[in-house]
Amino acid sequence: MQWITTEIGEEFVRGALELERTPQGLLPHRLTARARAQNTDSRLAMAETQPSGVRLAFRTESSAIELDTHRTKVGYVGVPPLPDGVYELVLNGRPAGSATVSGGDELILDMMTGAGETRPGPSGTVRFSDLPSGVKDVEIWLPYNETTRLLELRTTAPVTPLPPARRVWLHHGSSISHGTGAAGPSQTWPALAAAAAGVDLINLGFSGSALLDPFTARAMRDTPADLVSVKLGINVVNADLMRLRAFGPAVHGFLDTIREGHPDVPLVVISALLCPIHEDTPGPGAPDFSSGTLKFRATGDPASVAEGKLTLKVIREELERAVRAREDPALHYVDGLSLYGEEDFAAHPLPDALHPDAATHRLVGERFAKQVFGDGGPFAE
Repeated sequence: MQWITTEIGEEFVRGALELERTPQGLLPHRLTARARAQNTDSRLAMAETQPSGVRLAFRTESSAIELDTHRTKVGYVGVPPLPDGVYELVLNGRPAGSATVSGGDELILDMMTGAGETRPGPSGTVRFSDLPSGVKDVEIWLPYNETTRLLELRTTAPVTPLPPARRVWLHHGSSISHGTGAAGPSQTWPALAAAAAGVDLINLGFSGSALLDPFTARAMRDTPADLVSVKLGINVVNADLMRLRAFGPAVHGFLDTIREGHPDVPLVVISALLCPIHEDTPGPGAPDFSSGTLKFRATGDPASVAEGKLTLKVIREELERAVRAREDPALHYVDGLSLYGEEDFAAHPLPDALHPDAATHRLVGERFAKQVFGDGGPFAE
């Protein structure tokens, strides 16, 4: 088999805001260098390098594809090893296979102390073979939960970048938008909704970090997009980051910044999905190993809501109030309970009391596509 090597450049990468050349390969970033320089949180620094929604996109007649990568896989003290991150192949818009890669670095984190240890390892190769003949539009979706450096792309026929031909949807949210619990990178709820609607996704879902950071708002302001959405609530509560007095003005400031770069585009504010541990109980949230598996619990006092501490119920009310107050005809509010509510929790409980499973990602993606992209929705063409 005769291989053709193609240098990976920005023309082949979708869904990243910047690409950084490192000694271990091309590192996709989901925040700009300016935003990264203003961030002081190690969790966000890790999350923005995990390429949720990032994919290679090209056109080729190749019968096989090899992609060399160097990954950083995350593990947690006291938690069984997590499954390997999944690479998913999409041909002409249809799922066509998945694979994993071996080797790479391993980052072991202690959730109680925040300490981490990195164990280095070798680079690896993802292979897809026996591809159908003829010209194909190819997407390789990178793992949403592993920092991934791109080294080399090999094919058996030349490749050309896919031309941009669709509307771009820019989305920001928490770990659920990032993909936690999804079966694969093209099966997170935003990716599923984007595929159903036929739009190009830029996913700025950051695990633990949908916290109304001004630098994230500025990155969104400066990113070209036809559609914009922000999903807010759960991280503000489980981080116990702010009180009611600060929350409303922070939401308005975040939206003001986005509107500086996107004054007229449809903009959707989405509140949190149902999360029973935080509906009436403030944060902070904490890991709980008492059952023998990782679950999460709320540690706040419900009585402290009267003093301004936040719960999901309070935040939903404040988000809806903020959207109404802005009198912006292109701004819309979506109640997260319409995407996943009490009846859904009974049928599809949250395995760790915080994050949905793969079936729930699909449910939320389908509902969002119908409600927001469908006829009469704010993102309808």
